[in-house]
Amino acid sequence: MTNGHRGLASPAFFHGAVEAAKRALRDEARTRRAAAHARSGDGAALAVRDAFLDQVPVPAGAVVAGYSPIRDELDVMPLMERLAAAHICALPVVTAPATPLVFRRWRPGDALERGQFGVASPGASAPELRPDVLLVPMLAFDRFGRRMGYGAGFYDRTLARLRSQGTVLAVGIAFAEQEVPSVPVDGHDQALDWIVTERGAFRPAGSLENSG
Repeated sequence: MTNGHRGLASPAFFHGAVEAAKRALRDEARTRRAAAHARSGDGAALAVRDAFLDQVPVPAGAVVAGYSPIRDELDVMPLMERLAAAHICALPVVTAPATPLVFRRWRPGDALERGQFGVASPGASAPELRPDVLLVPMLAFDRFGRRMGYGAGFYDRTLARLRSQGTVLAVGIAFAEQEVPSVPVDGHDQALDWIVTERGAFRPAGSLENSG
């Protein structure tokens, strides 16, 4: 499909092509992550905890938002338990489809409630917080900081809102085997500032804005 003026493919065509590429990669990435989870066990969670604490700069007293792992996501709760000793911690709450996440205060031992999509989250009585550091789960990533999510757009919307309000450090959490050569992206996808796997932490080589 082309536009009538310059013979170029339309934005709708490019969007459709990106979405098709995402669907294909998403199916492959689910299988890849499940296999990595089965092989790594609890050891990956502890290695990610240590790599994050050793390498990712988190200001004293910062609000750090993690996530309650579902399915075969890499478990960040060992890291969150350590961070809670020196930082304010929070977990995300899904309030409605196609909306940014809300973050509520979490401390080790707090009771959690099952919310939308079966995600364990703090209850409504927990104070709402704005994170300075956001730990982001994913299906796949590349060296440019691009991430593949589940397709609902919760984290992209959330990061877009947080970045419009000020500074936030987005840290992708994944098994090393989830890395792919290139993740297809469009204008709504938000880049990561750091990526941490069981093999270490690194700053991506670029971002969505300058990676071409």
